[in-house]
Amino acid sequence: MSGAAPPPDLSVLGLVLHADPVVQGVMALLLLASLACWAIIVEKAVVLARLGREARALAAAAPTAVPPEGDGLAAAVLRAGQAEWREGRDPAESAGEFRDRVERAMRAALSATLRGAEPGLPLLATIGSVGPFVGLFGTVWGIMHSFSGIAARGDTSLATVAPGIAEALFATALGLVAAIPATVAYNRLATRLSRIRQEAGAAAAALAQRLARQPVLRMVAE
Repeated sequence: MSGAAPPPDLSVLGLVLHADPVVQGVMALLLLASLACWAIIVEKAVVLARLGREARALAAAAPTAVPPEGDGLAAAVLRAGQAEWREGRDPAESAGEFRDRVERAMRAALSATLRGAEPGLPLLATIGSVGPFVGLFGTVWGIMHSFSGIAARGDTSLATVAPGIAEALFATALGLVAAIPATVAYNRLATRLSRIRQEAGAAAAALAQRLARQPVLRMVAE
């Protein structure tokens, strides 16, 4: 049996190295998408953990307290509210209108800060929705290429068919490997960001109400 053909290499490396160039390109694209997905997940998890702490700090802050240093959520919201509060209440303005003006300033600062946490989330959504279809494209292309090779050789044995089918299905698997974590992470991160927005918005509203009841302390720089 010395003339028998060696068994096909169905290892992961073998499937990638012997795949059609188009399928290899699809595999590389999906691998890059998966790496980008996990990089975004780690970065957003750190950012949202920090924003969650700052939202809780904002809820516990005194309305006239000195804002913490930096450009964090609590500092930005407190500075915006206190700056509007120090402008004072216009004679033609009701107490409710003054409170609303202070709250609008705080919510504007809140929105600007939270927008900084949004980049990357659309990419997760895109990977989650498009990844399976990119993998399916690689699968279809790989099967077409495999069938073309079968027709050219006139050999329909399992040893001839298996490598091409396996590499094609591997592209679908990579698409799912990229899409599933991206979809799960997008849903969880978007929900977490929405909760932080609601928590911080409620804290800003409460702070604005308390600020509006405080006598204005006009701070003049020395």
